[in-house]
Amino acid sequence: MQFAITFDYLCPFARNANEAVLTGLAQGRDWQVTFRPFSLAQAHVADGEPPMWDRPEPGSGVLALQWGLAVRDAMPELFPAVHRALFAARHDRGLDIKDEAVLAEAVAAAGADPDAVAEIVAGGGPRKVLAVEHDEAVERWEVFGVPTFIVGDEAVFVRFMERDRPDDVARALDLIPWTDLNEFKRTRVPR
Repeated sequence: MQFAITFDYLCPFARNANEAVLTGLAQGRDWQVTFRPFSLAQAHVADGEPPMWDRPEPGSGVLALQWGLAVRDAMPELFPAVHRALFAARHDRGLDIKDEAVLAEAVAAAGADPDAVAEIVAGGGPRKVLAVEHDEAVERWEVFGVPTFIVGDEAVFVRFMERDRPDDVARALDLIPWTDLNEFKRTRVPR
């Protein structure tokens, strides 16, 4: 199964789904996955306003996305651990992921060299990748949030209530080809 999944470190539901995908891959699931950034901050920019990644003070989550992309593209073997660590910095520890020191600590704890990652980010490549991949997600698949699973030309926004459950991902992937199902949303969450 080949698919993409969107992420923004700000979103707990993106964390639930991305962790489940990472765990599934680690367990040997036959998934070929592309992790694609989607900026929730950019999704709320008014028409005519400058993009979040071009602002002197980028919106929340934008810098963390760039750090994640730097590792994804330059150190792919470390991406799973760094991806988890950046989500954990925000959601386990409640840290400010706009703070470079927080990002450096997270990537170091995951085994990456924070100075090397910071240098890649400072070079501007991850910012450009974020802009291209975010815009493509919006234009090609009409992505509006995270996590969105993309299979071919089909894109489906999914919210898992539990963390780190690869079987939930497999169930969602099975439903994506069922294009007659447009929306399936509980009126209340049983808890």
